[in-house]
Amino acid sequence: MAEFSSGASRQLFKINRFTPITSPTNNKTNMSNLYKIGRRGFITTAATTLITGPFTMIDATHTRDTKATPGRTNQTIQHYSNTFETIKQIDAGVLNVGYAELGPPSGMPVILLHGWPYDIHSYSEVATILAAKGCRVLIPYLRGHGTTKFLKSSTARSGQQAALGLDLIAFMDALHIKKAVLAGYDWGGRAACVAAALWPERCIGLISVNGYLIQDIAKSWTPISPKIEAGFWYQFYFLTERGRAGLTINKRELIQLMWARNSPNWRFTEQDFNQSMAAFDHPDYVNIVIHSYRHRLGYAEGAPEYNELEKRLANLPIIAVPTITLDGDSDGVVPATDGRSSAAKFGNNRQHRIISNAGHNLPQENPAAFAAAVWEIASKNKQQP
Repeated sequence: MAEFSSGASRQLFKINRFTPITSPTNNKTNMSNLYKIGRRGFITTAATTLITGPFTMIDATHTRDTKATPGRTNQTIQHYSNTFETIKQIDAGVLNVGYAELGPPSGMPVILLHGWPYDIHSYSEVATILAAKGCRVLIPYLRGHGTTKFLKSSTARSGQQAALGLDLIAFMDALHIKKAVLAGYDWGGRAACVAAALWPERCIGLISVNGYLIQDIAKSWTPISPKIEAGFWYQFYFLTERGRAGLTINKRELIQLMWARNSPNWRFTEQDFNQSMAAFDHPDYVNIVIHSYRHRLGYAEGAPEYNELEKRLANLPIIAVPTITLDGDSDGVVPATDGRSSAAKFGNNRQHRIISNAGHNLPQENPAAFAAAVWEIASKNKQQP
């Protein structure tokens, strides 16, 4: 399995209290080695570093299996949680993707993409609203989450942005969806932005929380406002092996803390939290999360198979498809803006809205506002899948 190796981790993060960390861009060898840190290596490293609403259930037609193509699997796994009674599985690119599907098969395809540390249940109510309007709504688990698995043990457990974007296109290919409305936040919003920028012919329109989410990795070493940096504490934590150990051993407490800080006005229940936590009990979860944050900050190289896509993303391509960007005015991670700073990245075909009393998990906190934005784009397009 292509993962990470503990020796390289100690090599890059062998830092004592007297030694400042240096710019990651100055050590290509260590970056390359860091990408190979593995679960077996982590066990050794961890041992030495631990100092430390009114919606009805869908009917049977909404959970009908999609016909599989030759060489592809399409199994059904039963789950019993409010909206998503059935989770389907289909081979797509390097993954076997688990996904929920609601609405008529002939409806306008809408793909809803969850963020981190969340899962498909962020869209329980949004999906129900859109399915009732006649959309074919698909909600996949991202790599490292839920029932989405890698097809080969040798595939790199990468969490980089190019991988997330290509996963989305592979998912559409597997389901023979030529074009879809793409909507997401956090990791899922990034996947949608990448797909919309690099494959605009596959995107009917885009809904993205927090605006333009393609990462400018070349400038990742440039500091920003301390107030915003403080909200990114977990990204810096995950650069260390202590952070990897913390995510592994204290996963529940860490994620619960993030939910509370990311969305200070969201009164989620224990049931809400437990329902999503099940998706994080995944053998590749920690490796993918750690790689995602190390890669975006320049501390880990990407998998070679995504090099060309990352080069294109490094140019910060314009997203030209019809777009609605949303900011929650109570987001504990990314403060709401008027949208002007990223306006040039969307051409002339974008609207920006601020949603009151919503935090980082906007679709679950205000499903009506999120669904309304999706429907506004979907209803204006007459193309069929």
